[in-house]
Amino acid sequence: MDGPRILREKKSIQTMIQMYCQGKHGSGDELCEECRALLEYAWQRLERCSFGEEKSTCAKCPIHCYRPDMRAKVIDVMRYSGPRMVFKHPLEALRHLLRK
Repeated sequence: MDGPRILREKKSIQTMIQMYCQGKHGSGDELCEECRALLEYAWQRLERCSFGEEKSTCAKCPIHCYRPDMRAKVIDVMRYSGPRMVFKHPLEALRHLLRK
């Protein structure tokens, strides 16, 4: 069972991928196949995180558990969504910045 930290991380990555997919792929509320696969992969990585509830942000983690291709996609998502989070989801953006 996921603890509160992992659930927050899952919600954050879902929000960021949703924003990215809408902006870059023109999707509506549903994710495109590529973004849905990325979200599922990110959630699997979070569920299997060896640090569990004590985890830092993935960028600061000493263990890079993402495959290189998926890591590159997540970096693109965060570069796109990060600045936009401040305006669309300010509380979530603030929480994310504080965790860094």
